[in-house]
Amino acid sequence: MSEKTENPNADVAKMTYEQARDQLLQVVANLEQGSATLEESMALWERGEALAAQCEKWLSGAKERLDSALAAKKAEPKQ
Repeated sequence: MSEKTENPNADVAKMTYEQARDQLLQVVANLEQGSATLEESMALWERGEALAAQCEKWLSGAKERLDSALAAKKAEPKQ
């Protein structure tokens, strides 16, 4: 009998920065309440880690775009 091991956080990779941030805030609020079981807390923590990584991915991409734009502007000849 084979057990299907599905990633419950697979949807996170498709989220926008705002979606991931909002869900991360909700996860933190749920963890801070302290009413979840250990298993629920672990699942929330794992989701929070995935959401934080997605936010970091978006922020890193935005920083790269800004850095590229600034570098291009500096490379333009001055008049």
